[in-house]
Amino acid sequence: MALSFISIKKFSDDPYSKILGYPNATNRQLKSRISELEKLKIKSISLTGPTTLGNLAILGKGYVGIVVIAKRGNKEVALKIRRTDSQRKNMKNESSLLQLVNSVDVGPKMIDASKNFLVMEYLEGEKFSKWIETLKGIGSAKKLKSTIKNILEDCYRLDQIGFDHGELSNISKHVIVGKTKSSLIDFESGSTQRRPSNVTSISQAFFIGSGISKKTQKIFKSSPKEKIIQALKLYKQEKSQENFEQLLKILKL
Repeated sequence: MALSFISIKKFSDDPYSKILGYPNATNRQLKSRISELEKLKIKSISLTGPTTLGNLAILGKGYVGIVVIAKRGNKEVALKIRRTDSQRKNMKNESSLLQLVNSVDVGPKMIDASKNFLVMEYLEGEKFSKWIETLKGIGSAKKLKSTIKNILEDCYRLDQIGFDHGELSNISKHVIVGKTKSSLIDFESGSTQRRPSNVTSISQAFFIGSGISKKTQKIFKSSPKEKIIQALKLYKQEKSQENFEQLLKILKL
């Protein structure tokens, strides 16, 4: 479906100013943000997505920012706009974290960043919680297994570089499933200072203690919980390739 785009110049006025300077911004801040976008080569924004802000559609909303689809040249990108009430003074830390996870081929590709904006690859797809609802009939177990395995492999790569995502117990918001690939998103709470627990957190969410795990078990049966917990304990003690492969085996992936 072709998206319609609105010139960034219109985002200094209501109702669009709510997006650019959420929750509150002065005219001066809005003008400054528009010139910041021009430097990032962002020409226009499309108000579309599963979340709403007032009556405007967006891709997502978090503690740090609002995410929308934007146009950079002729390319559609994801644009994260820093909230005016955010605890973060700028987007520098998040852009560094995104570059780090990109170094092991995880997450949307980082394109550019400034004080108030982060420009990333736009990954078209659905949040995992919505996508799993669409799985029906022949081949659904195979699709689900393949998606979970890909995400677990991403998590293993993050564990190996000492990066902890921090919010993977909540899969529904942080995993996107697209036509060609599935991906972890939203690394704003990530850290290299904490002990990484990406594989253990997401395995528990997929298979042990959440509404998602009940849906997963309906589509395919993995091993009993006790066996999964034992394999996760081993992996936690030593995050080796061997222990990771053993975990995949027990999860029947």
